[in-house]
Amino acid sequence: MCGRFRVARKKEILEAAFEVATSLDDLDWVPRYNVAPGQEISVVQQDANRPVRLLSTMRWGLIPSWAKEPSVGYKMINARSETVAAKPSFLEPLRSRRCLIPADGFYEWKREGKQKLPYCFTLADENIFAFAGLWDRWRSPEGQFIESCTILTTTPNELMQDVHDRMPVILMPEDYDLWLDPGFTKMEELQPLLKPYDADAMRCYRVSQRVNQVKNDDPECAVEIEAA
Repeated sequence: MCGRFRVARKKEILEAAFEVATSLDDLDWVPRYNVAPGQEISVVQQDANRPVRLLSTMRWGLIPSWAKEPSVGYKMINARSETVAAKPSFLEPLRSRRCLIPADGFYEWKREGKQKLPYCFTLADENIFAFAGLWDRWRSPEGQFIESCTILTTTPNELMQDVHDRMPVILMPEDYDLWLDPGFTKMEELQPLLKPYDADAMRCYRVSQRVNQVKNDDPECAVEIEAA
């Protein structure tokens, strides 16, 4: 699964990497080092009427449009790519509400003895990247709209498999346009994009257990520490 990540690059890097037409200045964007489910996160979508990318914020944890209450979102922070097309909660978002979720690292915990120790996974070149995401819009009985999203997961690559049996889907930049295109509905042609990322293009390192606490959201969460 993917339950924590970071997106801590300068806003100019984020805007350029995803060629968004909106400015992060409009979103009160700040670097994040310990993003957790239920929080507002940055999401890239394609405008439904124009071939431009827009940056917005959504709640992490997808709330289906037909859900009775928003708390169901905490159970839907991830969607398994192998079965996503067969799940009613994700089918319609997969058809027409796909998004990119920017990140520059994600965390996973490995059991070592009696402890679960956190590790950070990044690209080897430290570049920013994007998770494959889905989003939906839910309306409360009072008429309030909440937009929310989920991160797709897949089987682990060789780097990840010793730590966890799932990993988030990291899309290649050349696949962004296809994934975002709301008019592309051939889901069987999207499935090949949802594969484990090349392990040789990634790195993994131990981080402080500060990241265990959601309240800690600062650069120290992502600092590499020497493994025992």
